[in-house]
Amino acid sequence: MTDLPPLIKDTETLRTLCDALSAEEFIAIDTEFLRENTYYSQLCLIQVAAGDSIAAIDPLAPGIDLTPLFEVLKNEAIMKVFHAGRQDLEIFFTLMNCLPAPIYDTQIAAMVCGYGEQVGYDRLVKGVLDIILDKGPRFTDWAQRPLSDRQLRYALDDVIHLASIYPIIRDEIETANRTDWVVEEINNLANPAIYQIDPMDAWMKVKQRGNKPMNLNRLRYLAAWREEEARRRNMPKSRLIKDETLLALADVNPSNKAGFDRIRGFPGGASSKLVEPALKILKKANDVPRDDWPKVSREYRTPPPQAAADLLRVLLKHCAEDAGVAPRLIASSDELDRIALGERDGVNALTGWRGQLFGKDAIDLAEGRIALSTRGRKVHLHRLEKD
Repeated sequence: MTDLPPLIKDTETLRTLCDALSAEEFIAIDTEFLRENTYYSQLCLIQVAAGDSIAAIDPLAPGIDLTPLFEVLKNEAIMKVFHAGRQDLEIFFTLMNCLPAPIYDTQIAAMVCGYGEQVGYDRLVKGVLDIILDKGPRFTDWAQRPLSDRQLRYALDDVIHLASIYPIIRDEIETANRTDWVVEEINNLANPAIYQIDPMDAWMKVKQRGNKPMNLNRLRYLAAWREEEARRRNMPKSRLIKDETLLALADVNPSNKAGFDRIRGFPGGASSKLVEPALKILKKANDVPRDDWPKVSREYRTPPPQAAADLLRVLLKHCAEDAGVAPRLIASSDELDRIALGERDGVNALTGWRGQLFGKDAIDLAEGRIALSTRGRKVHLHRLEKD
């Protein structure tokens, strides 16, 4: 790209762009955003590329209405292409109350065709197009205006190259007969449920130091209160109240203002405006019947046989390298441990394409029907004869 297109700052120009985008088969999309000081990501720039249309859209421009773009993102006749698009999709879900559809993620596709685990965009561009990206403006303040030509060029290069990569990597996937593999993973990414956080589930993301049901119940209500309050104020949860302070509140369970002087790290101490709401939340939690407290499993999984688990990891690496697929896309460490322990139900690595690629051999290895050997740097599988 030699000449930079002007930054789109008004609704009419955006509508003209979207009319052109509506005729395209696919659109490459990227965003620049900030989240250090807010609960919700602050969308600072939207970049799109499709056919002859290349544009950067300024969502911070006074009076601009992004509705024409949202209509294009909802158009199911047009594929929307992202790279590592989870955060981009979360932003659009918040703004549109739905996800763009359909979507394609080149990071997922790259993991299926030999580019490695969670391949970065610059590495993918180098691998597919043999182009080295300018990394300079990566950590820029995207909310600052005006944006420099270098910043805009950096931002637009992302979608320009993404539009070139998509048909190449899509064809690679189709040639390898792995389209269904990619679709399965992208369907997970396109599940609206992962972008909708129930405040009453927020406690499960707090790293806990105990499992007393009564304390966990108080933590559940405190974490939900913090989640809702952080949303209302649009500020980071940890800046409102840190996890350690929530845990201390749940453990100490103060019943009056004076008790908050014993809570290390509570913002403002006993004189804080947060004390009264916190006391109300604690009272509400303490009134919850025991039967409605979070259920804590008292069963602890037996450690897996270490030798079996290690052999399964060797087998996974062998299968992944042989197929050119990122190992983590086939099986997680937890799934390998479960297979080593003899678990079979509900293990994703044993079903579908994963089962064909790895799962059947994994069961045979765990149950003594195959053995592994090495010759040079290669791993070899040997079927064992039945007694």
